[in-house]
Amino acid sequence: MAQVVREVRERSIRDDDLADDPPPSARSEYTMTVAERIIYYIGGVIMAVIALRILLSLMGANRGNAFASFIYNVSYPFVAPFFGLFNYRMQYGVSRFEFESVVALIVWGLITAGVARLVTLGSRRGTV
Repeated sequence: MAQVVREVRERSIRDDDLADDPPPSARSEYTMTVAERIIYYIGGVIMAVIALRILLSLMGANRGNAFASFIYNVSYPFVAPFFGLFNYRMQYGVSRFEFESVVALIVWGLITAGVARLVTLGSRRGTV
């Protein structure tokens, strides 16, 4: 009886179509879930807008310009909590490096990465 069971197991392993399933060494160690991709996309958009704000502020962009005004208005809610850190005075049209925006960029990057990891906390990725 044990001989028959062993032969059946060996045949079933050989007969399986293993070509569709790559070996564990060829699999990606890290595959992103849909939720992670959405979180990273939203965080990336927020960080891109803040980076544009830093660039426009550094160049002294005129607030009267529609594009500059749009970027300043969209990024304001994400940067505003950090305005008290370095004695911020709102000045548009003057070249100024906004340290507050750099801190906001770093914090929002950390928040994005943390929320993305939190979403996949209980998953079993990487196990074969």
